[in-house]
Amino acid sequence: MKKICEHCQKEFIITDIEKSLSEKIGLELSTVCSRCLLKQQLSFWLFGKFRKSKSDLSGESFITVLPESRYPLYSLKEWYSDAWDAMDYGAKYNPSESFFKQLQSLQEKVPHPHQNGINNTGCDYCDDVWSCKNCYLARSMVDCEDLLYSYRNIKVKNSIDVAICFSSERCFCSLNCMNSYKLFYSRDSKDCIDSYFLFDCRNCQNCFMCCNLRGKSYCIENVQYTKEEYNEKLKDFNLGSYSQIKLFKEHFEEMLKNVAIHRLNFNLKTYNSTGNNLLNVNNCINCNTISDSEDCVNCTRGTKTKSSLNYAGCFEGELLGSCSGCVNAYNLKYSSWSSSRYSEYLDLCIDCEYCFGCVGLKKKKYCILNKQYTKEEYEKLKDEIINKMKEDGEYGKFLPYSMSPGPFNFSTSYLYFPNTTKEEILKLGGYWQDIDESNIEGMSTSELPDSIDDVDESICTKALICPLTGWRFNISNNELGFYKQYNIPLPRKHFDVRIKDLLKYSTVLETTPYNCYYCKNKIEAFYPSEWGYKNIACESCYQQNLN
Repeated sequence: MKKICEHCQKEFIITDIEKSLSEKIGLELSTVCSRCLLKQQLSFWLFGKFRKSKSDLSGESFITVLPESRYPLYSLKEWYSDAWDAMDYGAKYNPSESFFKQLQSLQEKVPHPHQNGINNTGCDYCDDVWSCKNCYLARSMVDCEDLLYSYRNIKVKNSIDVAICFSSERCFCSLNCMNSYKLFYSRDSKDCIDSYFLFDCRNCQNCFMCCNLRGKSYCIENVQYTKEEYNEKLKDFNLGSYSQIKLFKEHFEEMLKNVAIHRLNFNLKTYNSTGNNLLNVNNCINCNTISDSEDCVNCTRGTKTKSSLNYAGCFEGELLGSCSGCVNAYNLKYSSWSSSRYSEYLDLCIDCEYCFGCVGLKKKKYCILNKQYTKEEYEKLKDEIINKMKEDGEYGKFLPYSMSPGPFNFSTSYLYFPNTTKEEILKLGGYWQDIDESNIEGMSTSELPDSIDDVDESICTKALICPLTGWRFNISNNELGFYKQYNIPLPRKHFDVRIKDLLKYSTVLETTPYNCYYCKNKIEAFYPSEWGYKNIACESCYQQNLN
């Protein structure tokens, strides 16, 4: 079935698989293409900019990524407490008014928690953090400790500026690395120790500026040296110099373009599936960064999901339809940040079932707009609302941009769709925030010493100004100790900019045509042409020649 996307005005096709899955879930066929829908759903997942705020309940101070004046904010502990009841904000349905407007009006009254996460110690300056200890200005992590300025990590300790890393310790400026120790400035490597500037290396130790190595030690640019030769050369590299590291980073990028062999995609144990960063999935079509799932279509960033269509950031769910950030859910549709069952159009609802158009409820049943009904009243009113929504062209659409929690350019969606313009988002009813901090006083990072050896503790008392954004940032005492210990020069950019620079390599959704480096067959790979990568291998050739 061919349709014209209501957002981008381009033609898209709804496949037979999507039709079948829609019928199974009870989902309306989408009126926007999968990419535009993903963009809208990911806008409900804030990357955010950390700011100081206080509870609208108690006045308690906290750090949050949520914007000002969007809705009341409570501390996470307060939000889960019995000090308030979301049912107190219940509203009677008005058939003469748009249901989305009524739902948004409710959403703007109901308090929201200042951060996501539980079971943490010393992680007040974080967001989306779970079972972690002593982390600072970091986001989206599980079982981490002493982690600074990082994003989407699991079981990582004593590290700075790392993204999408797993079971690693004492790493810096690395992306998509796992089971590693003291790994710096590296990407897509695992089981590596005491190394710098590695790409796609496995089980390597004491290596520098290498790619595609397996089980090697004391290599520089893939050339073997003795231990003594390697250590002597490393001394001459002056790794504590910012200007020298900048040159090494440029050389690393040239190596990636002209020397390194790149995999077609980063899929492992996939069957009858298409997409990238898939792990142990079956019958998953047009999916990205999902694992342990089956029979899913148009899904991005999730795990342990089954028979679901058009979701973003969902975990441990089944029969999910057009959801964002939902966990432990069953037959949930058109909802955001909820863990509920047999429900539609929920926002931030926990352990609810048979609810429609509710916000912030916990363990409730047969509610509409946070108002309690009997089962018979609920079913009758729900049918009435759905029929009216269909007349108004609302039913079957995901929550509108106007209900997203903050500005699009500070959302996860902007990481995946960085070319989106302010005008485009405002036209769709969303939010955008231009932050002007030009009046903030501080030290230009161009004035920082080139060598970490020339930096003393007084730097921790100074405000530094990012040359790209004008945002202020500081060097913490723990951070300086890490840099001193591992001979790392001070950063020049704001920590959010540094993480975004890393993430651009893991947020590609579209393929580009290439010819396999080995067999010359035509392939589609997740590397934009502007990256300039020359040596891309099909899966068969990559496995045969490098694994």
